[in-house]
Amino acid sequence: MNETLRARLKQRLQEPGLVVAPGVFDMVSLRLADSFGFDALYMTGYGTVASHMGLPDAGLATYSDMVGRVTAMAGMAKTPLIADADTGYGGLLNMRHTIQGYEAAGAAAIQLEDQEFPKKCGHTPGRRVIPMEDMVRKIQVAVDSRTDPNFLIIARTDARTTLGLDEALRRAEAYARAGADILFVESPESEEEMRRIGQSFDLPLLANMVEKGRTPVLSRQELESIGYKLAIFPVTALLAAARANPTELSYGTAGIGSTHHLAGELLASMSKTKLLHVPFRGDSASLTGTPFRVTLMRVMSEPRMRKLV
Repeated sequence: MNETLRARLKQRLQEPGLVVAPGVFDMVSLRLADSFGFDALYMTGYGTVASHMGLPDAGLATYSDMVGRVTAMAGMAKTPLIADADTGYGGLLNMRHTIQGYEAAGAAAIQLEDQEFPKKCGHTPGRRVIPMEDMVRKIQVAVDSRTDPNFLIIARTDARTTLGLDEALRRAEAYARAGADILFVESPESEEEMRRIGQSFDLPLLANMVEKGRTPVLSRQELESIGYKLAIFPVTALLAAARANPTELSYGTAGIGSTHHLAGELLASMSKTKLLHVPFRGDSASLTGTPFRVTLMRVMSEPRMRKLV
């Protein structure tokens, strides 16, 4: 079954038209999205960590945490599942273990990024990247570690925000030569930059459509016309759930005025949602005191949520 889904996604990427993959973050959102006939689904790291663990997307989830969610989601889905694996959860040996685990769990594709550990959520400022040569080796190990050639490797670079677009393009080219199947240049900041990315590569390109993020959210036709092949919408359903029942989302931080507090308020403002801030005395307390409680199962099951999705 999983081998068939992988082959289906790989074939679909070779056909005309944009592949749209909505973000799924728990089993209810998965079942809903799976019923709408999309070409692929995207297991968002941000949403999955929040809904499953009650934590921010800041490198706190381990390989064991996430491969369990991949197993559950891929085992239920009838649609190819693209799974976020952050940085591969460590060095080269960890990368090999991650590839083998995600493939065995049933994912159709795995997304890997070149951020330093601990990573930050995409579209946030201050993301730092590892040396390009280190990421090239990680991609080479990823390619060598898979047993199914239809299990696709998505190479993401976060260099644009801190090092500029030229460096991001240089890295993407190197990752393509290392054997990546799909390239993901994260957070270009204008349509002009997106056009330049689209004109630079022959491999399939992924566009990350984050509402109110750094990258313009373009239509299907616009993305196709500038060279993109795959578009993910990682937080669309999560934000819809928040708007449908705003009292059910809260987040904890190290205190009032902390970086995470400001980031949470910015997210609430930009997404037009209401989030309850729970300040703690320091980072340790915020991580052990149910800091990011997300109650989405009931919200997602309501008829109004199905309409929003």
